[in-house]
Amino acid sequence: MQIKATWQGGRAFEAVGPSGYKMAMDATENYGGEGSAATPTEMLLAALAGCIGIDVTMILRHELDHIEAIDITVDGTRREELPSSFTAYTITFTVNGDITPKKVWRAIQLGKQKYCAVSASLKGDVTFKLILNGKEIPAEKE
Repeated sequence: MQIKATWQGGRAFEAVGPSGYKMAMDATENYGGEGSAATPTEMLLAALAGCIGIDVTMILRHELDHIEAIDITVDGTRREELPSSFTAYTITFTVNGDITPKKVWRAIQLGKQKYCAVSASLKGDVTFKLILNGKEIPAEKE
């Protein structure tokens, strides 16, 4: 796979990959950008949420009629020193619908262990939380 990023002036870039979709990126104002687009680090966390989300919905494909909403929040912890890379990620799934916690946790674990190329490519700890119908559900012991 190849992505090409083309400078747009200032600190802004536009990237395009095999899908043909364009992705705008810019630095924040305190790094000389105009803040006109998502930062690369925001896109990294978004890619993590999207990758695991796609995997979980594929695994739960037969249950999706019973699910009203799925929101995924990724909290990234960064080093204070440069480069301020991420050292840990907490991914919270907020799911509403008529589905058992066991099915959702199974899908999350399969996504993490077997399918999500983005999480497998990252350094640092990746942990998961599940909030199902407004209640936090701990992971079952394996």
